[in-house]
Amino acid sequence: MIVRNLGLVDYLPTYEAMQAFTAARQEDTANELWICEHPAVFTQGLAGQAGHLLMPGDIPVVQTNRGGQVTFHGPGQVMAYPLINLQRAGYFVKEYVYKLEESVIRTLAHFGVTGHRVAGAPGIYVRLDDPFSHAALTGPGHPSDPFKGLGKISALGIKVSRHCTYHGAALNVAMDLEPFTRINPCGYAGLKTVDLSTIGVETTWDEAAQVLAQQLAARL
Repeated sequence: MIVRNLGLVDYLPTYEAMQAFTAARQEDTANELWICEHPAVFTQGLAGQAGHLLMPGDIPVVQTNRGGQVTFHGPGQVMAYPLINLQRAGYFVKEYVYKLEESVIRTLAHFGVTGHRVAGAPGIYVRLDDPFSHAALTGPGHPSDPFKGLGKISALGIKVSRHCTYHGAALNVAMDLEPFTRINPCGYAGLKTVDLSTIGVETTWDEAAQVLAQQLAARL
């Protein structure tokens, strides 16, 4: 897999470049992993409902063709875009999503943080009261608040075209989290969003990006 660190790049041209790369792929085109961060932008998924975009203010909103609802990207967040031929890799979309999530969980573990999956809600979550606890989540949360006591640290949104993936995963490292209060993150009202910095992990964007890239390259 070819890993490319693009640095800080605007969202829309990157999205368009992923589409163009995927459309031009041949059977033997090498898989790539693009790692980058974006200036502040809200992105809306195919299922996105306008009502989840509460008050975008001065931050642009980009409509996309990925799955999921609205989310926020900004500096201090690692974006990982795997461009994978799933048919050639020999696994299906469900397993691909699992591999994405597992890569984020292993990246968090590198920093001593325990990441959790929540059934039916793609992405990775941490315990707000003790992000470093290794205890498993005990069953689903309360039906009225399945995220009680949890904060979202990583969002997932993917697109598969002709068996090939684009879009990907976001890992919050050290960013301005205020814009998340302007939306219902991933369609969940009141869902708290955190980053490594707010839960007490001091690291750099470069280190987190390198660890996540290594984990993804090893699994995909």
